Amino acid sequence: EVQLVESGGGLVQAGGSLRLSCAASGSYIDDYVLTWFRQRPGKRREAVSSITATDGSTFYDGSVLGRFSISVDAAKNTVYLQMNSLKPEDSAVYYCAADRREDISDIPKMWHYELLYDYWGQGTQVTVSS
Repeated sequence: EVQLVESGGGLVQAGGSLRLSCAASGSYIDDYVLTWFRQRPGKRREAVSSITATDGSTFYDGSVLGRFSISVDAAKNTVYLQMNSLKPEDSAVYYCAADRREDISDIPKMWHYELLYDYWGQGTQVTVSS
């Protein structure tokens, strides 16, 4: 079982940058799928970006493509979300989620489904002012 703790959220002006971190403990994440979700006020939680630690494949929602970058540091057992050119509509609580799996062949089609993930962090607030 893995425990996830997010950090790095805060208040930033539009156009600014933040880097979110998700530190994992209890298990190494080198065979996990790790995904950042966000929940904007009044909206359902949505997938933002994912990385398969096994082979480094990355996936992005169209709304963040070209602005956000996901990465993993296996030595630190941590996954990051670098967020650039932030917009007010990026304001949300950001969650880290993890799913341990050996077969990643369906991940390109499945990464954005909440039910795929067994482990969740508590979330970190990101607020982008206009």
